[in-house]
Amino acid sequence: MSPRPKIGLELTTILEAAGSIADQQGIQEVTLANLAKNLNIRPPSLYNHFDGLPGLRKQLAIYGLGLLSTELTESVIGVSGTEAVVSLSKAYIAFARKHPGIYEAALFAPAPEDLDVQQAGKKIVDLTIRVLQAFQLNGDQAIHAVRGLRSILHGFAALEQRGGFKMSLDIDESLNITIKAFLNGMKLKCTEA
Repeated sequence: MSPRPKIGLELTTILEAAGSIADQQGIQEVTLANLAKNLNIRPPSLYNHFDGLPGLRKQLAIYGLGLLSTELTESVIGVSGTEAVVSLSKAYIAFARKHPGIYEAALFAPAPEDLDVQQAGKKIVDLTIRVLQAFQLNGDQAIHAVRGLRSILHGFAALEQRGGFKMSLDIDESLNITIKAFLNGMKLKCTEA
């Protein structure tokens, strides 16, 4: 006799299982069939929580952005200025290393223009703007700086995940040097303004 399905699964439990599949097997393996098998339920049961695979991917993106936001927020508690930017940057890369599938899901939501996805991402943008306030950036300048830092961090994470750093040099030292170069540029920009 097969085991009985779990009754009344919470959305968080389902997303944790989907995230685990994404991290261990890759985002392409996050399907309704694989998720249902992992949870020991029938695939139609998932339609109580999602509108098909696009709905699952959207909720996984929001879940991932929430996890990333929490880790970034925790990384900057009690620090400010340069130390906060470095800490936030290290936390971002650590998240991408720890959760490669969830990270991919968070960045490449099926519909990034979706308001729920945007709201989840806005928390990260707002946090980064607050962290960069030590450099007296306002308005458009702050957004440009956030975009620049995100580009650096995402580029670094993507290259690392795809095996782009084959040289024997310490990868974390490369990250430190890159972030410090970015920060030196911010300091220079602030003195010019």
